[in-house]
Amino acid sequence: MTETVLTKMVQGAGRLPGWRGIAADWASDQRAFKNVSWGKAMMWIFLLSDTFIFSCFLLSYMTARMSTTVPWPNPSEVFALNIAGRHIPLILIAIMTFILISSSGTMAMAVNFGYRQDRAKTAILMLVTAAFGATFVGMQAFEWTKLIMEGVRPWGNPWGAAQFGSSFFMITGFHGTHVTIGVIFLIAIARKVWRGDFDVGRRGFFTSRKGYYEIVEIMGLYWHFVDLVWVFIFAFFYLW
Repeated sequence: MTETVLTKMVQGAGRLPGWRGIAADWASDQRAFKNVSWGKAMMWIFLLSDTFIFSCFLLSYMTARMSTTVPWPNPSEVFALNIAGRHIPLILIAIMTFILISSSGTMAMAVNFGYRQDRAKTAILMLVTAAFGATFVGMQAFEWTKLIMEGVRPWGNPWGAAQFGSSFFMITGFHGTHVTIGVIFLIAIARKVWRGDFDVGRRGFFTSRKGYYEIVEIMGLYWHFVDLVWVFIFAFFYLW
């Protein structure tokens, strides 16, 4: 197939060939986001910016851990619990991780039923997801309380490197804040779904268009992101 034929095919498809096409794609946001709603595009942009923030936090943590000359506390010992006389390492963190990963499944099902306009199942699954998230935050609060009672502070801890406390409270606190905000929005959107605001197009917060359940998917994007970030925190902070 000759170059002339390829050029005609590309032009026939509405795209310019070569570098002109690349420049046109990058310069035309109208074309790039033509089939994407404003809300979904803004959520993706927000998640991208949040990715940079969490990446900076984790990179700072890894830099501090590798550069300190004082021994770093062993996570298996720090985050262990004594249950029935047995010393079980990371048991609480494992349960928290299981709960948050499970919430991704219920959120995905909520999005599925949302696009089917099954408001009862959508609302119930969103509330179940919110319950998982609230349970996670409650367990994180227990974890914070336990470590504070054992002497962990942002400026030091009884087990070694002083940077451990600041890294722990900064990373887990920032993530816990995201989960808490997600729980609040899940409850708010689930309430609107349950009342049928999306079915009648009732004017209000995210409900001005009749049959418009996309906000459930946008909420799902946020929740899956929060879950994914926890996987990295779990791997780098608790298992390393």
